[in-house]
Amino acid sequence: MTLMENISEVTEFILVGLTDALELQVPLFLIFTLIYLITLVGNLGMIMLILLDSHLHTPMYFFLSNLSVVDCVYASAVTPKVMAGFLTGDKLISYNACAAQIFFFAAFAIIECFLLASMAFDRHAAVCKPLHYTTTMTSTVCVLLVTSSYICGLLQSSIHVGLTFHLSFCHSNVVNHFLCDFPPLLALSCSDIYTNEIVLFTLAACNVFFTLLVILNSYLFIFIAILSMHSAEGRKKAFSTCASHLTTVSIFYGTTIFMYLQPNSSHSMDTDKMASVFYTMIIPMLNPLVYSLRNKEVKSAFKKVAEKVKSSLSLAY
Repeated sequence: MTLMENISEVTEFILVGLTDALELQVPLFLIFTLIYLITLVGNLGMIMLILLDSHLHTPMYFFLSNLSVVDCVYASAVTPKVMAGFLTGDKLISYNACAAQIFFFAAFAIIECFLLASMAFDRHAAVCKPLHYTTTMTSTVCVLLVTSSYICGLLQSSIHVGLTFHLSFCHSNVVNHFLCDFPPLLALSCSDIYTNEIVLFTLAACNVFFTLLVILNSYLFIFIAILSMHSAEGRKKAFSTCASHLTTVSIFYGTTIFMYLQPNSSHSMDTDKMASVFYTMIIPMLNPLVYSLRNKEVKSAFKKVAEKVKSSLSLAY
């Protein structure tokens, strides 16, 4: 007899999805397919661009390439299943597949929190202490920051998933969501979920508090440094290096705080679904666009790579 059979009568879940309206299934499938393709092309393109252009082999772009990896993984943990639901109407997800989905998207969402904090620290070092930047942001420091982010995310997700899937789901197997997430799963449990709620809220609050503290502290000193600059061009350049990161931070933390730093009893599932679409699909699509459209170095690298590809094709033909 398996562990699952001992603790739960549920062997699969039914995802309610975003809507039951038949006339919206195909349009939504096309929209989410387009979003997913843009996400993959944008993030994989960013990774390839950073690998191919030696001018982008800096700490900032090392963090950005890892951010692109994270966005690809946690978008891929959710979006394909949603697309399949729109196309085939299949809303079933097995017990183990549900656990896998929630593990990967939760782990990589947490990793993104810590990566964004690491990127803020990097911008602080670049703007506030430019002469010491190369000695502060060494390869060892960068690898340590990224590795720590992955360890924190994978470890915390393992804790959440372990606690959640040791509950008994005997009331129902219908998940009022388009993905397996902690709040709607806890709502289905007939076990005492007090410990789960406390652990979920505490770890989420610690993640948000610690990483936002690093980000806000970094930008406080960055803004002080920018205001003390005598050159208008210098202020503009310093601010432009931070604008993309600030945009990403605002979008990501806004939805994270809304989703997880509130009691389970106050969750409105319909509202949560819209917020979930935003942080599982829209944010991974927007990140490479934000960093490429507002970044001269990325634009320049893209032009160089495009010219190389164009010349290679012209030689081939």
